[in-house]
Amino acid sequence: MADKNNAIVELYQNISKWIEETKEHEITQIVDVVEHVKVYLVAAESIPEEKVKQFIDSFIYDLNEFYQHNQAQAKSSLYLGLINESFWQLLASMTDKAQVEWSELNDDFEHDGIYQVGDYIGFGELECQRCHQSLSINHLSQVSECIECGGKHFIRHPLNP
Repeated sequence: MADKNNAIVELYQNISKWIEETKEHEITQIVDVVEHVKVYLVAAESIPEEKVKQFIDSFIYDLNEFYQHNQAQAKSSLYLGLINESFWQLLASMTDKAQVEWSELNDDFEHDGIYQVGDYIGFGELECQRCHQSLSINHLSQVSECIECGGKHFIRHPLNP
């Protein structure tokens, strides 16, 4: 019984010591962050407003250049394409499908239920009229040729609730 009590006391002491060390470590980190912020504020006060504006404009320009440079690369990336489609599929699975069908109804009337290459579609199942290959559309997309047979005309089926 004494061994059990000693083990519990030792466990309690270890946990207490760990909590104290964690508190000290967190307080040290908070103090460090505050000190860094002070340095940044002092530095920011000494920079003329025109220089700050110039820095921000340059930063925005650099971000835009980075985006433009990597945009073309991202469009041809299979990995990023799969992530993008997975993201849209997840959002589509959370969507109220009845509401989506109401919003697509007008487009279905305009197309008489038949979509062709170049048309835009929001949601639904497209079925190739030539080979009956089915394709799920989870977000606004431009209809392209059937990947199976190169067909150019599709029937849109509603989403299943």
